[in-house]
Amino acid sequence: MKVLESAENYLETIYILGQQSNGVHAIDIAGELGFSKPSVSIAMKRLRENGYITIDEFQHISLTPSGLEIAERVYKRHDLLRRLLMRLGVSEEIASNDACRIEHVLSEESFACIRKHMEEDRE
Repeated sequence: MKVLESAENYLETIYILGQQSNGVHAIDIAGELGFSKPSVSIAMKRLRENGYITIDEFQHISLTPSGLEIAERVYKRHDLLRRLLMRLGVSEEIASNDACRIEHVLSEESFACIRKHMEEDRE
């Protein structure tokens, strides 16, 4: 199933925020992405309905196994692309912004070749 870019961004943000704290709330996501709380609440409802997140009685948002799988995939793509761009001389901020856009449209074949190149470069 193809997941929309916006859903991938939300899942990746939940993943990153979850690494930094014990509980992720909609307000944290809104602050991180610069979106309104109502917009984030609507997105969280859709992600929950699609089985990508759970929300407990304290309004903590957690990734389900399928949500975690998507979030980790997107995060790994983002991180590798960001590092590649920085290695080419792009500033960290621009590299991160560009990687965020590229990660959603880059084919698996191209990503695999970039990953292989980056791994070979480390050796």
